[in-house]
Amino acid sequence: MELINFLSYGFIQRALIAGSFIGLLCSLLGVFLVLRRLSLIGDGLAHVTFGSIALGLLLNFYPLYIAIPVVMLCSLGILKLMERARLYGDAAIGIVSSVGIAGGTLMASIAGGFNVDLFSYLFGNILAISTTEVVISMALSGAVIITIAVFYNELFSLTFDEEFARATGIRTERINTVFILATALTVVLATRVVGILLVSSLLILPAVTSLQLAKGFKIAIVISCITGVLSVIAGIVVSFLMNLPAGATIVMLNLLFFIAAFIYRSVHRE
Repeated sequence: MELINFLSYGFIQRALIAGSFIGLLCSLLGVFLVLRRLSLIGDGLAHVTFGSIALGLLLNFYPLYIAIPVVMLCSLGILKLMERARLYGDAAIGIVSSVGIAGGTLMASIAGGFNVDLFSYLFGNILAISTTEVVISMALSGAVIITIAVFYNELFSLTFDEEFARATGIRTERINTVFILATALTVVLATRVVGILLVSSLLILPAVTSLQLAKGFKIAIVISCITGVLSVIAGIVVSFLMNLPAGATIVMLNLLFFIAAFIYRSVHRE
């Protein structure tokens, strides 16, 4: 199939546009999450997304309209558990994650079982993304990227030494709140790209790939963003041409990028 013919399909255009924005966003936030040892927060919030989407389908509401506020509130719950209940990050994430998946299962059962719509969110189906979802993805991705840019210096300081950041007068609680809300929004958006079950991989793999190669923080962010966007675009193309699931293809390409980066680093160390 010629490239011009391939790009002429409306659903391919929508998938590439939304996927590029979301891939860029996940890769950007992923570097901060990995370095702060909060990588699994994506998995935890994805489970909450499952519960909120099941609630939306049960109430016959557009799922993202329910998922966005619910997941953002639950992300704040994780943050408060870490700050007030003196729980380690993985324990707080585990609590919210288990409640989310249990709630989703109960609501799916009440609704009469898992339907096609819920499965599309579980495994991702970016080729079926609508124009409305593309606009929402672009707008929210743009808002989060601008927010990260505005608070870049504060986030950089928190990532490497939170105690020092607090000592220098940075309002760490406010910055952590902004960061955790941005992460929650990103996870909800990413469910349409790779699905609830694989969303954490889109946050983690581009970041760890970049950290194999980069010698500075800003360079790591650039490499991560390039890797994330490239994997999404290539994944969409390969999945369409070979009739493969788009989400799983994107994740496997990210894994190949990581393996290649790891081998390159290992060879050049010797």
